[in-house]
Amino acid sequence: MKTKKKLVLIEGVFLKEEARDILKGIFTSKIEFHQLKNFSSQIRFGKDDETAQTRIPKLKKELEKLEKILAEAEKENKKLIIHSEINISFANDY
Repeated sequence: MKTKKKLVLIEGVFLKEEARDILKGIFTSKIEFHQLKNFSSQIRFGKDDETAQTRIPKLKKELEKLEKILAEAEKENKKLIIHSEINISFANDY
């Protein structure tokens, strides 16, 4: 059985506003996921979730990069080509 799987998440050419909506939505969702995970860990165990504490600032930095890319696209009056894949494999395959 093949244990590596690939899913295409985003594929196409987008206006700056469309790209912002799609990509910002994904990053915001991931940030909210980790914030909730951290909050749950604080309530249940009385301590922060280490993974969440690491991922939140990294995701926020990526959002800042996204805003710079979108500003450049607007300045240059360009559309954006976005291709995003999700690669999945089982943990015992490492």
